[in-house]
Amino acid sequence: MKIIGNIIWWIFGGLEAAIGYFTGSLAMFVTIIGIPVALQTFKLGLLCLWPFGSKVEKCESSIGCIRIPLNILWIIFGGLWACLMHILFGTLLCITIIGIPFGKQHFKMAGLSLAPFGKKITLGL
Repeated sequence: MKIIGNIIWWIFGGLEAAIGYFTGSLAMFVTIIGIPVALQTFKLGLLCLWPFGSKVEKCESSIGCIRIPLNILWIIFGGLWACLMHILFGTLLCITIIGIPFGKQHFKMAGLSLAPFGKKITLGL
């Protein structure tokens, strides 16, 4: 069932969203200071490619206490807008019964796009 959900997701905008996140990630990789941000946008792009069956989990990463200031900078420089976009689309999709599973995936992405540092994605392939 998750394969069918992911295929429908790709057709109706998931692939375009993933390409957008990957393009932003490549743009940030060009600068050395943007590499940590590029890794997080790449993580969001992976979740956009395969949202059904994937899990977002907290992890004890090697960045330690620096993840809090990085998440604050992330929120200030675009993370809040990405989160609000996913909440808006998730709410619109939850209006219909058919759209509820897709709305739940947007809410999962909203949580990750608000504060991605210190979280990992387990893809359910």
